[in-house]
Amino acid sequence: MVRIMEIDNLAARRKSGEILAQVRDICLAAVKPGMSFEELEAIAQREIKKLGAKTSFTTVGDYKWATCITKNKGCCHGIPRDKGVDKGDLITIDVGVIYEGFHSDTAGTVCAGSCTTQQEAFLQAGRDALTNAIAQARPGNSIYDISKAMQETIESAGFSVVYQLTGHGIGRKLHESPNIPCFADPRNKRDILREGKTIAIEIMYAEGNPTLVLDDDGWTYSTEDGSPTGMFEHTVLITKNGPEVLTLSPLENMRKI
Repeated sequence: MVRIMEIDNLAARRKSGEILAQVRDICLAAVKPGMSFEELEAIAQREIKKLGAKTSFTTVGDYKWATCITKNKGCCHGIPRDKGVDKGDLITIDVGVIYEGFHSDTAGTVCAGSCTTQQEAFLQAGRDALTNAIAQARPGNSIYDISKAMQETIESAGFSVVYQLTGHGIGRKLHESPNIPCFADPRNKRDILREGKTIAIEIMYAEGNPTLVLDDDGWTYSTEDGSPTGMFEHTVLITKNGPEVLTLSPLENMRKI
């Protein structure tokens, strides 16, 4: 059974997500050919401070940055340094904040410059997978239901889900139980969702083989075959009426599905 967070400080959890949505959108909108990863990190740091929050990822081990940024074959946990944005790159920005003791976590992938038709189809599959997964985040459903929605959406589009890394519960800590795989594992049918739990649902997937290897920096995971990757993530509150997306962009219309 999934451990349930007591329904407390709902306003703080919502505000954490609201702040983070603004930070994510500003960072993703800033992605342009010629930018450095350090510049994108600086934007995130500035906006988090301006909006009255704190960085979340710096609570993990000896990680020193507000963001994880990767490009193309880089899937996640990329250190935002020593790389730049080139025209046509797929850039993923993962970022988290803490507000009044509550963490939120979100990510998105964009094209630097204009997308090819193939790239747009690839990114749309990730957005659709996240939307379909969130729709399953209802009391009485299981983690299996969320994962199954992600896997089916990605595979029906001709791509592959990552199987080595997962989404997670989130609250007073960045990483809490349960783990939320991108693939349907029957063992997760017993992990039942209850009202009041907050989870970070993230779809990580690849155009080719989804097997990931750890880079020499000790943090970044990239596809072994060099195929492009994408990642989309929202922090979601389980309510009696269904999922409430806490990291919703003002441009989106899916807070309650």
